[in-house]
Amino acid sequence: MAFSKLMQSMVGVAALTLVLSAPAHALDKVSIVVFGAPSLGALLQPIIKTNKLDEKNGLDIDFQERTPDAYTAQFNSGEFQVGGSAAVLTVGLADVRGVKVSYLFNLFDFWGAVVTARPDVKTLRDLEGKDLAAARGTTNFIMFDWFARQQGVDLAKVAVMNTATPGLLGYALADRAAGVQLWEPAYTALLSKKPELRTLDLQIEQRWTAYSGGSRNIPYLGVAAHQAWIDKNPALVPKLYETYREAAQTLTRDPAAAAQLILPKGTDEDRKAIIDLVKSNERLGLNIRWASEVRKEIGQVYAAGRSTGFLPSDPAPATIYEKK
Repeated sequence: MAFSKLMQSMVGVAALTLVLSAPAHALDKVSIVVFGAPSLGALLQPIIKTNKLDEKNGLDIDFQERTPDAYTAQFNSGEFQVGGSAAVLTVGLADVRGVKVSYLFNLFDFWGAVVTARPDVKTLRDLEGKDLAAARGTTNFIMFDWFARQQGVDLAKVAVMNTATPGLLGYALADRAAGVQLWEPAYTALLSKKPELRTLDLQIEQRWTAYSGGSRNIPYLGVAAHQAWIDKNPALVPKLYETYREAAQTLTRDPAAAAQLILPKGTDEDRKAIIDLVKSNERLGLNIRWASEVRKEIGQVYAAGRSTGFLPSDPAPATIYEKK
C-alpha cells in the first residue's frame, strides 16, 4: 500500500515536471510598418511594447518606423503585409491601383490644422500666393485639401513645400513658411514650444456635418493589411484589434504614465500637453472601431477623395474589413 502511494506520488511529480518544463505557446510574430514620431501612427506602439500588450494577446509585434512616402511604397509593394499608419484614403488608392488590401479597424478620426506666425495670414485664402510647409505624402494633407476647397481655396495657387512629418515642427519654429499644415500629436508639441502661433480655422465640424448629412465621425487612420495576409492569418486580426484596444484603454486610463512612454525625452511641459490632449480627445480623435462599424463614414471619405481627384475611381467594398 505504501509502495503504491509512493509510485502515485512519483508519477504526480513527474507529470508536474513535464508541465512546468513544457515550452509556452509560441507567440505569433507580426511585422507592422508605421510612421515615425511625431505621428498618430507612432502614438500607441510604446504603450503596446512597454506593457507587453501584444504578448498578452499572443502576438510578438515588430514595429518598423518609416517616413510617409517610404511607408506607402513598402506597404503597397507587400514588403510589409500589415500597416499601423493606414489612412482610409491610401487604402482606397492602393485598391484602385490593383493592390488588394483591407482597412481592418479605425484608430483615430481626422483632425488637422494650419498654423502661422505671419500677421497678414488670417484665413486659409490668405495663403494663396504664399508658401505652405506640408507632408504631401500623407492623407492628412489630402483631407486638408478637401476642407480648403470647401472654403474656395485653390491650393494650386499655394507654393507647397513638401517635407517629412518631423520636419514640420522645424518649419513652424523657425517661421520658414507662411503656414504649416500638421496634425496631432505634432500640433500639441508645437504649441507647447511656441504658443503665440495662430491656428487657421478649417471649419472641420461645420463643413463635414453639412457634407455627410450630420455625421461627425471622419475615419482617418487605423490598421490595414494585405488580403493575402488576412486570408492566411484570420485568427490574428481580432488579436491585433484587442491589442490596440487595450493600448487605447491604457492611454486614457493613465495619460500621465502614457505620456512618459510617448515622450521619454520630452520636457514636463511637453508631456503635460499630451496629457491634456488625451483627456479632451477633441483633436486626438481616438476612436477604436472595426471598419465595418463605420462603413458608411468610410464611404463618405472615399467620396471626398474622389472629389479632389485623389481617388480615380471607387475602391472595392472589400477594402472595408468585415468583422468575422
